[in-house]
Order: sequence, then structure tokens, then C-alpha cells
Amino acid sequence: MKLDGFGILVKDMPVMVRFYRDVLGFEIKEAEDTKNVFLEKDGTLFLMYGRRDFEKMANRSFGYADGVNGHYEIALSVENFAEVDKAFQEVVAKGAEPIMEPTTEEWGQRTCYVADPEGNLVEIGSFQP
Repeated sequence: MKLDGFGILVKDMPVMVRFYRDVLGFEIKEAEDTKNVFLEKDGTLFLMYGRRDFEKMANRSFGYADGVNGHYEIALSVENFAEVDKAFQEVVAKGAEPIMEPTTEEWGQRTCYVADPEGNLVEIGSFQP
């Protein structure tokens, strides 16, 4: 098996489509009222499923975390340390919730975190000074 992509189950598809499209720059071509979003970002398949729609398809219900949660992160990379700082400021100005301001970690990565509207963590980082 090889990794093809990943998906997240979303409560409010229009809000999440606008965030990933308008704040993070994902190329989402589906309408905001769609049930499922299938897109490719830098060679990785990224999916957003409406929670109720997925539960109906699977014929079962699931539990979901509320608020900012640490179940997983979506990691995005930028060219260098200066771009980490710039991207953080840009996405926060567009409405991302700041979680951790840009910091250079002991392992040599400059990284920061924001949360999407449903509390999922998004990392922006670089290993290039």
C-alpha cells in the first residue's frame, strides 16, 4: 500500500471550503455547498467529507472533538524561515486562529501553528534558514 492522501470530516463545509481555499490557498473547485471536496495539493490527495454525509454512507455515527484539538495536524512547508513568519502573519490576518507563533526549534525547523475553523491544527514550517 502507498499513501494516496488523507481526509477530514467537517461539520460546516462552506466555512471549511472558504478557509482552505481563501486563507490557505488550496485550489478547491467544488462549490461551498458540496458534500465532499476532492482535491490534490502538491501531489497529495486532500479530502473533506461532510460529517453527516459520511455517517450516512458508513451507516454509523462517530465521535468528534470540539474546539482546538490535537488529534492530528496538516503540515505545510514554505521555502525558508522568513516565509514561515510571513505566512503566519498572512493567514492570521485572513482569519486563522493563531496557536503558536513562529519559533525555531532545537531540531533546526522554524515552525508555527494555526487552527482551522473547526479546531484542526495546521503547521507551517521550513528547515531552510
